[in-house]
Amino acid sequence: MSVRLRLTRVGSHKNPIWRVVAADQRSPRDGRILETVGQYNAQTEPSSVNLDEERIKDWMSKGAQPTAAVRRLMRIQGMDPNAR
Repeated sequence: MSVRLRLTRVGSHKNPIWRVVAADQRSPRDGRILETVGQYNAQTEPSSVNLDEERIKDWMSKGAQPTAAVRRLMRIQGMDPNAR
């Protein structure tokens, strides 16, 4: 089982909020997840990014790979996306 750190969409119609989750790469975007590790809201000015750095590092140490979008959010938050 390969785990990815990726975004899943929540919120109402035309008001998306994205959660950063750890999920099996084979599950659908809004499907079964293992753990929620953060939140991203692009509707606010400026965009709000809240990531649980400790949990993300733990998942990455276990072999989870962040997607490009999550890597970008990690850089915004001040985390090193390549650290293990």
